[in-house]
Amino acid sequence: MKELQPLGENVILDLTTSKSEQKTASGIIIPDSAKEKPQLAPVAALGSSIENPAIAVGDSVLFKKYSGTEVDFEGRKLLVIPYADLLAKVVETEAI
Repeated sequence: MKELQPLGENVILDLTTSKSEQKTASGIIIPDSAKEKPQLAPVAALGSSIENPAIAVGDSVLFKKYSGTEVDFEGRKLLVIPYADLLAKVVETEAI
């Protein structure tokens, strides 16, 4: 099995989602090319030169909309993105 390991201060995010069809209320099928790209994704791997990262593999993060390079690797859709382009970490909190 092969895996991608990001170099430098890069992070790999997993953009793989279920391939379910989306339809409008009137039944029109929305093609993948017309769907908005997600800005939330789980971290798949961290570069080795990132010191004291605030995130870990498996964390969900919010990233800049037009950042990174999309890669199809062994059936998975991945995004290689600079660590500096991560905006926030999604954390679970208790309801008040």
